[in-house]
Amino acid sequence: MATPDFIRDIRAVAGHQLLLLPGVSAIVFDDDGRVLLGRRADTGQWSTIGGIPEPGEEPAHTAVREVYEETGVRCVAERVVLVEAGHSTVTYPNGDQCQFMDIAFRCRAIGGEARVNDDESLEVGWFALDALPQLSEFALFRIKQAQSEGPTWFQPSTGL
Repeated sequence: MATPDFIRDIRAVAGHQLLLLPGVSAIVFDDDGRVLLGRRADTGQWSTIGGIPEPGEEPAHTAVREVYEETGVRCVAERVVLVEAGHSTVTYPNGDQCQFMDIAFRCRAIGGEARVNDDESLEVGWFALDALPQLSEFALFRIKQAQSEGPTWFQPSTGL
């Protein structure tokens, strides 16, 4: 995953210590009900498309931008399906530690052709929901929530 310049600036001061960062996931469906996935260059695993917002960037714009940058597919964000804090720390090979606060959007493809469009993906493709590649629980849960017409999912507060 390409590290945004503003994160590099923070890392220059903060070193490898744990950072809580915003994240956006895009669950993109085409007119045939297939979901767009990318096989990540950093892990080799298939997942949903996502990234980090630039300072001042609206989360829905981040979703649309990341989908186009990574896959060449144009889409529109239709609704928020999930807001969730990451429960585990991600440690990158260089020692940087992060946890992400993720906002997931259901998106609809409106154009473009699915292809590897940057260096963040090894492969990109459309998958029928009954023929998904091996995915993490993170990706599977987001796809499930994007299929639902229910309210935005979040972890309810237990009170103080």
